Amino acid sequence: MSWRLWLPFLLFFGFAGLAAYQLSQPKDDTIKSTMVGKELPYFTLPPASLERPGVDSRYFYEGEPKLLNIWASWCLPCIAEAAQLEQLKDEGVEIVGVAIRDEPTDVMRFLTQHGNPYTRIGRDDLSEVQLAIGSSGVPETFVIDGKGVITYQHVGDIRHEHVPMLLEELRKAGR
Repeated sequence: MSWRLWLPFLLFFGFAGLAAYQLSQPKDDTIKSTMVGKELPYFTLPPASLERPGVDSRYFYEGEPKLLNIWASWCLPCIAEAAQLEQLKDEGVEIVGVAIRDEPTDVMRFLTQHGNPYTRIGRDDLSEVQLAIGSSGVPETFVIDGKGVITYQHVGDIRHEHVPMLLEELRKAGR
């Protein structure tokens, strides 16, 4: 009979201990794509600007690794990474952009103000491609090898210190 009196206390302290343990664990708010190591899903996107063609997933099967950059003109961190994307372009990296929920006039204004490192820019109005490749937000950058396989995911804006690491990931992907 006495165990019935202690049962609510034991349950409470068990729950409190579990909650305290979970709260003490390091926070990991990065959502990793389950598509890393897998082929890009098939997609075709119309051009997001008048200056560059749209994007077709078959373009990533042409033998050379490329960066696939998910971005938007309304994204402040995308402005912050613009200089690093230009630096990667100057290093000979081919960067393909996917503009998320954006209007062509806004895309053009962004590219005029912050530079255009992209060889192609697709318009993903419904975020279908973004979700299909496991991207959780903007900006996000993926290394795609020459066979259409996603080999690396970089979440967030590319900063100066990330450029060598991305160049190394591209090298590992066959550049």
